[in-house]
Amino acid sequence: MSAARKKTTSRRELAQQPNFEEVSPEVGEIDETAVDDAMSDDPDEMLSMLADLTGATDPKLRELARRLAGRLFLDVAKRGPSQPRGVGRLETQRYRPDAGDIDLDASIDAITMSRATGHAVDPDQLRVRHWTTPDTALCIMVDRSGSMGGRPLATSAVAASAVAWRAPDDYSVLSFGKDVVAAKSQQHAKSNEAVVDAVLALRGFGTTDVAGALVAARDQLSRSSARRRIAVLLSDCRSTVDGDAIAAASGLDLVIVAPEGDSEEAEALARATGARLTTVSGPSDAAAALTRVLDE
Repeated sequence: MSAARKKTTSRRELAQQPNFEEVSPEVGEIDETAVDDAMSDDPDEMLSMLADLTGATDPKLRELARRLAGRLFLDVAKRGPSQPRGVGRLETQRYRPDAGDIDLDASIDAITMSRATGHAVDPDQLRVRHWTTPDTALCIMVDRSGSMGGRPLATSAVAASAVAWRAPDDYSVLSFGKDVVAAKSQQHAKSNEAVVDAVLALRGFGTTDVAGALVAARDQLSRSSARRRIAVLLSDCRSTVDGDAIAAASGLDLVIVAPEGDSEEAEALARATGARLTTVSGPSDAAAALTRVLDE
């Protein structure tokens, strides 16, 4: 499996985007207050810009954008419906990085002791609340074919984050164009920030192998012992290479998330395979779109 890294984007090219000068007033800078303001005004536009900034020619700007994206995209993914049904449940567990939000009620003794003694909080005494899916494994396939940047790239990163949030212990993320790349494989641990970074860093060119992506998803899910294994296809499903996507989807518990206004091929594949289908309007809708099909 291989893929081309995305080409860098010059400051002149980035400056064509609305609000860029406010977000990055100087070379190598990001004004996070301006980012917050832009998120309030138009989250899809800001998330799309941030996806492009992670490919900036300016290395300092690129690194700042990557760090900010790792936090912001995960935060947006968590803002979906607070109680997804059927696929997971909210539990209190011992603290670990990326596991979820601190459970203040369950951690209050450790926090109080820390304040009283002036010592750092013992992580082993902290508890977090997060969604667990002991009987469900997820594999998301994000379409990176053609010229992919900005809005579709940001949508893919948020969707991958939402999958990680739902099934933190048993999920994989595949990126596909003419070939398939595992941004995260089913059996290997990887921080959510690293998964976001991996999705934002990959680009494909030209062709789209939907059948190949489905075959790869089947392989990833076969490594899980979960009772239910769901493949999530984030794509317009417009395959441009030889391959039988319908046969490749046979036996998969498949859901399809297609771009709003460009879902004709996805609808046809859903009808032929019995897959559940929804559309996504942009990055800020990605978590909700997944909820619509996963909780159906």
